[in-house]
Amino acid sequence: MSPTAMLTLLALAWAVFLWTASKRARLLQIGQPAHRLDHLAARLRGTWTYAFRQEKMGYYNPAGTAHKLIFVGFVVLLLRTLILWGRGFYAPFNLWVLGPAQPLGAVYEFAKDCVAVLVLGGTAVFCYYRLVAKPRRMALSLEGLLILLIIAAMMIADMTYDGAALALTLQGDPTCSAGGSVNRSAVCAALSEITAPLVGETWDGTWSAWPAPAGSLFALLFHGQSSRALVFLGRVGFWTHSTLVLLFLNLLPRSKHFHVVTAIPNVFLRSLQPAGRLEPVAENSEKLMEKVGGAAETADPLATPIGVARIEHFTWKSILDFYTCTECGRCSDNCPAYRTGKILSPKHLTLALRDHLYGREQELLEHAPGKSKPSNGTVASDGPKPIDLVPNVIHPDVLWACTSCRACEEQCPVLISYVDKITDMRRSLVMVKGEFPHELQKPFQGMESNGNPWNFSRSDRAGWAEGLGVPMMSERPAAPVLFWVGCAASYDDRAKRIARATAKLLKQAGVDFAILGLEENCTGDPARRAGNEFLFATLAEGNAATINGYKDRGGIKTVVTTCPHCFNSLKNEYPDFGLHVEVVHHTDFLLGLVAEGRLVPSRPVNGRVVYHDSCYLGRYNGVYDPPREILRRIPGVELVEAEYWTKQRGLCCGAGGAQMFMEEQNQDRVNGKRTLQLLDTGAKTIASACPFCMTMLTDGVKAKNLEETVQELDIVELLDRSCEVVAAGVE
Repeated sequence: MSPTAMLTLLALAWAVFLWTASKRARLLQIGQPAHRLDHLAARLRGTWTYAFRQEKMGYYNPAGTAHKLIFVGFVVLLLRTLILWGRGFYAPFNLWVLGPAQPLGAVYEFAKDCVAVLVLGGTAVFCYYRLVAKPRRMALSLEGLLILLIIAAMMIADMTYDGAALALTLQGDPTCSAGGSVNRSAVCAALSEITAPLVGETWDGTWSAWPAPAGSLFALLFHGQSSRALVFLGRVGFWTHSTLVLLFLNLLPRSKHFHVVTAIPNVFLRSLQPAGRLEPVAENSEKLMEKVGGAAETADPLATPIGVARIEHFTWKSILDFYTCTECGRCSDNCPAYRTGKILSPKHLTLALRDHLYGREQELLEHAPGKSKPSNGTVASDGPKPIDLVPNVIHPDVLWACTSCRACEEQCPVLISYVDKITDMRRSLVMVKGEFPHELQKPFQGMESNGNPWNFSRSDRAGWAEGLGVPMMSERPAAPVLFWVGCAASYDDRAKRIARATAKLLKQAGVDFAILGLEENCTGDPARRAGNEFLFATLAEGNAATINGYKDRGGIKTVVTTCPHCFNSLKNEYPDFGLHVEVVHHTDFLLGLVAEGRLVPSRPVNGRVVYHDSCYLGRYNGVYDPPREILRRIPGVELVEAEYWTKQRGLCCGAGGAQMFMEEQNQDRVNGKRTLQLLDTGAKTIASACPFCMTMLTDGVKAKNLEETVQELDIVELLDRSCEVVAAGVE
């Protein structure tokens, strides 16, 4: 077409892109270290699942399907773009293997045309969302429409180029075949260049589904136009496509569409740690105390990365998360805090941090690692201007509204993490600044002094087991199963019934188990989620030492717990503190006993039952089916599901992230909203598998004045009723 023009266009566009992208790459370097190149096979599998197959896009249809179509279009049409750029230098260029007379040529042309039409369909869907439906979750900016128009224009331009070329192969220009100087005319030269790649391909003047359905359609539309007009259309199509691709490329680092570049690496570099594990601040409580104490002795305590106080305290991977946010709003759309009118929006949290990062780009780059020091006699400062994220960028109520339910992370199609960032900012507030909601003072003191967040007497911890003959580990140190009761089931009058039902079933099944009694302390989950990492580490070290002590004496091969929060901490976080033991939730363990025939649910428990998924059991640990399977095996139970808000999409009860011990920020309570979702099923029994969930849902039922007609029961209580041996005539 024009080697000079193409070379100039490519050189300038790529130079600008690389300059901008290099700034973004260097900005990553201000972040803290994070090792993300381990387990390559697992990373590649996840990249295929989430980045290429885009598994999570299916949560929102038809938008998810439309996005997949556009993504496939970009992948397939990438070759087309390379071909067109090549034709700018050598007109017959077909990437060596995709010519009309070559085996792959027709296949690729057909695929390209079909995909281009599907991409147009995808852009139409998104235009509908932006111009007509306008969902609340989406950022409805002009930038989004511009990108959609660019994509659509690229597809139409490509079809225009193909259609003009095919039409020219049919009619040509008689004057160009005649002798004389007319053969060297500009129109003839352009006609020759446009049709050069199609040697071996002919068009009969009708629409053809193979091999060029879109190209032949446009050729039919252009049929009868003069050669000069067709040359003009061919050139417009060629240069429009070639240029718009480069324009789009340069818009990426400056817009939310940077995820086109960063999404695949962001998925590949995701954390492979269990979803329920938070990264420790230090190796142990002693080193953490030294770190906090050392920071306190400096002129600027917040300068030391204890949690996250400033933008440069985030890891480079967290910064990559900021780059990758698509602003789709799926995270906020499923966030229980946001849905009940709290100040927290996971999307806007990410955008606020990203905008703060971009707004200080030049300043931060001046202090990036490897940046050369000034040589003009001036003195470089030690670092960027100290700007605390809270409250200068993020309002503290944003952080304290989070229930740590991970609904945002479950929904995010590009695997951005949110809970770790919020917890890290809480850690800085609590451990360095000593700032946290006043309601947490008592739970912190209780966990520290009496090993439970309610600050009840330690001597009452095993009171729930009175009359059941439950042995202590101190009495049976070789018992292979430890029943970890947890604080709620030890002290809360309603939750004690869960512990009693579990113990009765374990005894009925002949399980050799024991409890720790006074030796059991809170796992520290509320402290850790509230940012009090030191208190959590202290409790974790103590509990791990106690369990390991019995392991060394030949006991505790398996830990069974009724609390998903305890389950998650013991299973996923205590290994960092030296505990390595099988940890099983009571629903999983009891289902195994039922499957083995050691427990036989025989007594009918008639009624419609809806099951509420605990966040720490479901989204954190993937336990969805065992509780439901237990319910299915109980005679008389009709299991129903909440519409949409079930399993991975189940709404939080509102107790996680230490919210159990805090007041909500407004009158629209999370547990109330969740209770209504469950009651909409018509069920008269709400089943759960978490004592915290039970408390929140019971309160929700009471708030609706339905406690006389709706009951809230743990799975184990329903199983106990069905397995219970009842005297004749006694109900």
